[in-house]
Order: sequence, then structure tokens, then C-alpha cells
Amino acid sequence: VQLQASGGGLVQAGGSLRLSCAASGRTSRGYTMGWFRQAPGKRREFVAVLRGSTGAKYYADSVKGRFTISRDNAKNTVYLQMNSLKPEDTAVYYCTARPIHSVHYWDEKQYDYWGQGTQVTVSS
Repeated sequence: VQLQASGGGLVQAGGSLRLSCAASGRTSRGYTMGWFRQAPGKRREFVAVLRGSTGAKYYADSVKGRFTISRDNAKNTVYLQMNSLKPEDTAVYYCTARPIHSVHYWDEKQYDYWGQGTQVTVSS
């Protein structure tokens, strides 16, 4: 499974960006797909995940109400719509996937596949 992330960039605080992650290879709509991020000097942290089998969505508290994860099964692509961006959202954003949903979905060690990362920078 290969994951290709795109859509990062530089935006002012309060602005919006949409990240995309296209999956190829042996994937199915049953895969759980999501996003983590890593700011300079910090550990990679959970952002959002979408459970493929049920469509359930899970978010980190820090992004609830501002970020929305969605999926286009026909395109094998997951999106992260980020609104009301804050400087503290600045990070490299990584998309990730695993065949079966994990109850420990916030734990990066649960995931099998990772994209290359896309930089999001929010200026104040």
C-alpha cells in the first residue's frame, strides 16, 4: 500500500487548507485511514481517523470542531479539511492506514502504512 499526501502550504491564522491522501496498491474501503502530525521538537500526534468499515470518525480534542476528515472511496482518497487554523497547527502532516480499525486509534504504532508527509505552516 502506498500513500501520497498533498495539499500542505502556508496560510494565515484563521485560514483554511485541505489535505489529500491518495492510496494505491492493495487497499479497500474497509481500511482505516487518518492523519497524524509532528511539530518541530515534538512527538508525532494523532489528529483524526476515519474507520473504513463503519464510517466512524475520531478527532483529537485540539482539532474538534475545526477539522473534518472525509473519504472518497471511488478515488481511494482521504481528505482533511482544516478550518480556523492556528499557529499551533503548524506541523508536518502524515497520512496513515491500516487494514482493520484499532481501538487504540490514537497510537501511531497501530498503523502499518505511512505517507511521506506534507508541511502545513500557519502564520500569526
